[in-house]
Amino acid sequence: MRRLRDPQTGCEWDQVQSFETIAPYTIEEAYEVADAVARGDLAALKDELGDLQLQVVYHARLAEEIGAFGLDDVMAAICAKMIRRHPHIFGDAAGSPGWEALKAAERHEQEDKSALAGVALALPALRRAEKLQRRAARIGFDWPDAAGPRAKIDEEMAEIDAAATDADRAAELGDLLFSVVNYARHLGIDPEAALREASARFERRFRKVEEIADKPLKDMDIDALEALWQRAKKLI
Repeated sequence: MRRLRDPQTGCEWDQVQSFETIAPYTIEEAYEVADAVARGDLAALKDELGDLQLQVVYHARLAEEIGAFGLDDVMAAICAKMIRRHPHIFGDAAGSPGWEALKAAERHEQEDKSALAGVALALPALRRAEKLQRRAARIGFDWPDAAGPRAKIDEEMAEIDAAATDADRAAELGDLLFSVVNYARHLGIDPEAALREASARFERRFRKVEEIADKPLKDMDIDALEALWQRAKKLI
C-alpha cells in the first residue's frame, strides 16, 4: 500500500484516495464477507476477508501518512481492548464486571455521555435502528413485551393514512419502519437478516416468473402477472 500511495511511482488512482473515498468500499467489502458466510462459500470467504483486510491496511496507511497512527497501532489497540473487556480470561476473574458493563464504563469516559453514544451513522438503517433500540432498552426505555411495538405498527399505519403532505408521509413511514424493527427485536428476529432473506426470496420467485412466462412481462396485465406469481410461489 505504501508503494501504491507513493506520490512519484504509485498508482494514479490510489494516490488521490482519502478516508472519505475509501470508506464506501470498506462497507461494501464487509457486506461481501457477510454474503460469503451466508452462502457457506469458504473459498469466497477467504478472498473477501483478504479484500476487507486490505481496507484496514488502506485506512491505516492514510492515517500513517498524516502522522496519526499506523497498522501496528490498530492491532495494539484492538488487542488491548479485548484484554480489557475479558478480565476473566486475561486477569483476575474475581469481581470482574461483564462485557456490557465494561463497554458502558468506556462510553462514560467519552465526551458524549448518552446511552446512544457511538452507534455509527454509517450502519445500515435497519441495523442502526435495532442497535439504538437495544441501547435504550438497557436503561429500561422499552416496551415490556411485543404487544407494545405491535400496536405501534397499527398506530403508525393510521398516521401515514392521515398525513397531509409527502414530507409528513415520509416521516410517518420512517416511524413505521422503526416500529417494525422494534417488533422484530421483541420477537427475537434479526430484521436485517429477515429483509435480506425476503429480498432473496422475491428475486428467486421473480426469476421463476420470467422463466415460466410465455411472453414479456411488460406485455401482461396485473391479473396475469399475479397468476404467474402464484405459480412461481408453488414452484419455489
